[in-house]
Amino acid sequence: MAAKKKSMRHRSALKADRQSLRRYLRNRAVKKGLRSAARAAGDAAASKDAKAADLLSQAASAFDKAARSGTIHWKTAARKKSRLAKRVAAQMAASAAAGTKA
Repeated sequence: MAAKKKSMRHRSALKADRQSLRRYLRNRAVKKGLRSAARAAGDAAASKDAKAADLLSQAASAFDKAARSGTIHWKTAARKKSRLAKRVAAQMAASAAAGTKA
């Protein structure tokens, strides 16, 4: 595979390009982890798992950590945590209601 052609000539531009690539890869990995944590919490609640509250807490912590590092905006983190908590609570309530009827 041929090497990527560098369009920038200045040393500062070359360094900025390297930094942006590192940030892109790190941010992509962090965001993948956020999606995985949110999915794990939602799936645990849907399957009536007792670990759902713990997984929700871990997901919220991951969102806060991503916001602190600048990967996502703090308001985005707050919005996603709120929606996830609401979804988990609704699923837990639905499973509890189904459990009382049975």
